[in-house]
Amino acid sequence: CLLVVDDIPDNLNLIGNLLREDYRVRVASHGERALAIARSDTPPDLILLDVMMPGMNGYEVCRRLKEDPRTAKIPVI
Repeated sequence: CLLVVDDIPDNLNLIGNLLREDYRVRVASHGERALAIARSDTPPDLILLDVMMPGMNGYEVCRRLKEDPRTAKIPVI
C-alpha cells in the first residue's frame, strides 16, 4: 500500500490514478491525516510526501514519523 500526501487535490488525483493501476493507494490532504493513516492497523509500505503544505509541512510529518517506533521504518519519498 502506498500513501500519497499532498494538499493539492489535483495532485492527489493525478498521482493516485497513475499508481492505482499497479498498487493499492491511500491519500491524505494534510499532515495530521497522513500520521493517522501511517499509525493505523494497516500502515503503508511507502509514503510519497509533499514538502510544502499549510499547517504541518512535510518535514514535520517526516520528523514525527521517524520519531514514532510504529512508523519509523516506513520509507518516505
